[in-house]
Amino acid sequence: MPFQILPATIHDLDTLAPLFDGYRQFYGQPADLGRARDFLSDRLVHHESQILLARDAAGEGLGFTQLYPLFSSVRTVRTFLLNDLFVAAAARRRGVATALLDAAVEQARRLGAASLSLSTALDNAPAQALYEGRGWQRDRQFCEYSLAL
Repeated sequence: MPFQILPATIHDLDTLAPLFDGYRQFYGQPADLGRARDFLSDRLVHHESQILLARDAAGEGLGFTQLYPLFSSVRTVRTFLLNDLFVAAAARRRGVATALLDAAVEQARRLGAASLSLSTALDNAPAQALYEGRGWQRDRQFCEYSLAL
């Protein structure tokens, strides 16, 4: 299945929103296409993230990845958080996730990033295998914490 990966724009919302809604459902959130669309619209309108969209030859959305800009104070460099990576069930095991991951690396390089980071669920073995197979290394130096507000 040939496919193309390009940066998404506001004009891609109809294609992106169902994929993003599927991503949220994968992580246990209820389906809410309107919320997915609004969230992505805000990111795109305000230039708060970089979204890469994979489409097949017919223009159907296959998957996406979303990068958020960050900065490292210690290293005094720009970095990106690869926050989302999702491939529609019908498009899995066809190289889309690998291509999206590689495209994210190239996009971050083009934007001057020194590194990328990501996190995934502890039980998401397929994602962990993908990342490690592409050279990503699990952090063994720092603990990650969060605080719900």
